[in-house]
Amino acid sequence: MANFSRQMRLSSTLLRLLQQRVTAVNSTSSRKFTTTEGHRPTIVHKRSHDILHDPWFNKGTAFSFTERDRLHIRGLLPPNVMSFEQQTARFMADLKRLEVQARDGPSDPYVLAKWRILNRLHDRNETLYYKVLIENIEEYAPIVYTPTVGLVCQKYSGLFRRPRGMYFSAADRGEMMSMVYNWPADQVDMIVVTDGSRILGLGDLGVQGIGIAIGKLDLYVAAAGINPQRVLPVMIDVGTDNEKLLKDPLYLGLQEHRLDGEEYLEVIDEFMEAVYTRWPHVIVQFEDFQSKWAFKLLQRYRNNYRMFNDDVQGTAGVALAGLLGAVRAQGRPMIDFPKMKIVVAGAGSAGIGVLNAARKTMARMLGNTEIAFESARSQFWVVDAKGLITEARENIDPDARPFARKIKETERQRLREGATLAEVVHQVKPDVLLGLSAVGGLFSKEVLEALRHSTSTRPAIFPMSNPTRNAECTPEEAFSIVGDNIIFASGSPFKDVDLGNGHVGHCNQANNMFLFPGIGLGTLLSGSRIVSDGMLQAAAECLAAYMTEEDILKGVIYPSISRIRDITKEVAAAVVKEAIEEDLAEGYREMDSRELRKLDEAQISEFVENNMWRPDYPTLVYKKD
Repeated sequence: MANFSRQMRLSSTLLRLLQQRVTAVNSTSSRKFTTTEGHRPTIVHKRSHDILHDPWFNKGTAFSFTERDRLHIRGLLPPNVMSFEQQTARFMADLKRLEVQARDGPSDPYVLAKWRILNRLHDRNETLYYKVLIENIEEYAPIVYTPTVGLVCQKYSGLFRRPRGMYFSAADRGEMMSMVYNWPADQVDMIVVTDGSRILGLGDLGVQGIGIAIGKLDLYVAAAGINPQRVLPVMIDVGTDNEKLLKDPLYLGLQEHRLDGEEYLEVIDEFMEAVYTRWPHVIVQFEDFQSKWAFKLLQRYRNNYRMFNDDVQGTAGVALAGLLGAVRAQGRPMIDFPKMKIVVAGAGSAGIGVLNAARKTMARMLGNTEIAFESARSQFWVVDAKGLITEARENIDPDARPFARKIKETERQRLREGATLAEVVHQVKPDVLLGLSAVGGLFSKEVLEALRHSTSTRPAIFPMSNPTRNAECTPEEAFSIVGDNIIFASGSPFKDVDLGNGHVGHCNQANNMFLFPGIGLGTLLSGSRIVSDGMLQAAAECLAAYMTEEDILKGVIYPSISRIRDITKEVAAAVVKEAIEEDLAEGYREMDSRELRKLDEAQISEFVENNMWRPDYPTLVYKKD
């Protein structure tokens, strides 16, 4: 019986979460918490034009007359004091009018024009910027994040107007410990860092990759309520191997080939030591590092620092939530997850991250034994640029080796080393076809027609590569070729498909934004010393259980982005709870670890919500420095 209980741990956890979604009871807690992000006067050490030019404190026309007198700005602004709501409405009206006019000729796409206008607001008034973003998150998340952020990164040298974030380069070796004190904020809660080596599916963009760090942190603020004055985007410029950028006279980064080996590690080590010396409790999210370094850096730092890699761990969590959702949508019990046949196209850092997370979850359901791990391994078929990965391949990537098919298995399935994706799908007849290849159109007509013979009554198709042009297939292609009853989820947003006769093919977005803000916020508020596998698993299980049974049966396995703050709150609460259970939580501000352990689930949720920053103008009080 004890062994059976261990085998059922994951499914029982998910069952409990699902029951909470269905039978949620409105309850009031006797325990109250004062928000640390609440309304209180803010002391500033600048006045006059200086305050108007500071996006952290500038309110524009919303300064009251009392503040205008106190801060010496009466007469520097039009006399009509506008409310926050009036400012928002005015900006939105201007945005709609200027979207097309802002384009710099035919080469400047419509979405990039939107980004430019939003970025100008960000430069002037951060509070208003985040209010606009939060209230219109479904429309503007694709502008500040994927897919538009990919285009922004490609053009960043030309778009750069004023600095945002910090740049550490190979030329700064030996100076980073002092450089980190150039950042004006005494407290930083969240850093997103990239080396620009693998931006989305666009390859090496060098220093221009800082755009992805900025976009991610916009979502940390909008979704997780991280205070925007305590976030820091970072670019580590170790050179670029992009020949076009090396020859571009307008490129803003180091025009030399990338560092490698120990020289590369020395730069990253120096950066990590510097930021954790100044901000010992900061959380660092690694973003878009090439596969060559992603796993190595994760293993190098994860047991000593509060850090995680979103491409490896965040993508894995979101994909895992989708896979568990697909089990529910197929009308199968959750314990059937270890029986699912999954073909994965792509063996980079994201693909391997998904494989490891899914195998670990299957093994937990089967009892966490050596036999369980071997059984879980046998449910995956991995195809990369050279075809099906088997033990017959020479020089297999060490990270992909655990998923190489055995020779006897391939012979039984009439497959071979290097078999094409279409051949693998045709022979395996998988329940799930998952794409993390960054190869647009990889799920060709031949591949999708092969999937029509799936043994599943409701096969799942997950073209998860970003940006949109790198998606392995479109929803129209998937629904028209495979059939109306599929489960579809992509990395970039697509519109639902009209299937006729009043039926809709739902296009789920399997986007990391459903998890990484909650993982970061939960880690921050728990005060956990590390980001553990258990915390990541708790986040994925929470997302998997978020959708109702009614939604799931319609093929909706991921929520709408419009609900992102509520999703993030629940994910963060799940992460905090897991950190407490693993005895990793050390508390946050006045909520020490002992007090944190006394909280029940409702109180943890309240604690999280009360510590989510909201875009409101604080009263500003001048104090001479």
